[in-house]
Parts: sequence; structure tokens; C-alpha cells
Amino acid sequence: MSEKIAPNTLPWAKLSLKGLALFLANILLIAVVTALGPLEQTLGANIRLIYLHGAWVWTAKVVFGLAALAGLAGLLFPHRRLRWIDWSLALGRAGLLYWLVYLPLALLVMWVNWGGFFFDEPRWRVSLMLGVVAVMLQVALYLLDSPRIASAANLLFGATLWIMLGTAAVEMHPVSPIFVSDATGIQVYFLALTGLVMLLAAQVAVWMRAAFRKQGG
Repeated sequence: MSEKIAPNTLPWAKLSLKGLALFLANILLIAVVTALGPLEQTLGANIRLIYLHGAWVWTAKVVFGLAALAGLAGLLFPHRRLRWIDWSLALGRAGLLYWLVYLPLALLVMWVNWGGFFFDEPRWRVSLMLGVVAVMLQVALYLLDSPRIASAANLLFGATLWIMLGTAAVEMHPVSPIFVSDATGIQVYFLALTGLVMLLAAQVAVWMRAAFRKQGG
């Protein structure tokens, strides 16, 4: 029998009341932690939106990276390919969801802190292009329903995303300003916020994973 990854049900179909409560509680906690974030002398309260923006994009990058690693595992360990590709697909779609939220959040950060939308900003253009490619890729993988192609595609996309964001030109968008500063308190706060956002992504990925059943042998 040929290998297939078949969507058996929708992610929320197996979502328990406890799981939903934890998910909503985490969203509320993220909102509270963001609202209580430390201020910055130049940006004032606007820095809190930047904290959330930074935590969100780092989470999306990590999730896409994990999708790539799961895809690599699917290629290296064919006897467990379906298990790994289930996770690769789930993580890839969770990463896509985060990326689609990150893009308008990035525009909001532009408007609040720069007073307008600067669509020619290099990192924004790269992020938008990656978002468009990610949508088309996930649609194609759903239609093709091939574990081998999905493994290779998620690996290639995850690696490309990290490379392109790491080499994009810097103009108005600084690279990791929090981590290059000497504000230890802000760094600890940002890591805590990022941890909460990543926990939320893990919940989404688990629900996405529950939407797939392995078939074939």
C-alpha cells in the first residue's frame, strides 16, 4: 500500500475543554505579560508591541526550523517516515499560522513606531515573500499528499527561511536589538515572553498533529 498522510479530522475536533482552557489561559497570560513589559526610554510603551512582535517572529522561525528537522528525519529514517512527516506537516502549518499573524503585527509595529508603512524595508519584503511561498507550499503539500516530497519541501523551506532572514539587508529594522543590549532585565523578560509564545505554538502544533492519521506500510 502506498504511503499517505490523510487528514482524518480537524485539529479542534479532538480539542478537550481542558486543552481549550489552557490555550485561552496562555493567550491571556501572553497579553498580560506583554502589557506589563518594561518600558524603554526612547520608545516608551510602544516597546511592548515590539517585544510581542519579536517573540512572535522568533517562535515562527523556531517552529519552521523544527518542521525542517522533522522533514530531514523523515528522509533519513524511512521506516518511521510517516511519524516524522506528520510532525513536519503539523509544525509547518503551525509555523505558517504564526507567520500570517506576524506579518500584520509587523505592519502595526511600523505604523506605531515609524509613523507609516515602509513596504520597501528589506526584512519586510523578505518576510512577505516567505509568507506567500509558505502558503503556496502548504497548499501544494496538501494536494500532493506525498511523504517524501513533504519531507524534502519542509526541509528546504525551513533552511531557506533562516538563511534569507539571516542575510537580509538591515535598514530601519535592527537585528536582535534586545540581545545585543546590556539590559539584562529586558532580556530575561523577553525570553520569558518568548517562552509563553512558544508554548502556545506547541499547543497549536499538537492539535495540528491530531488532524493526521498515518496510512500505508
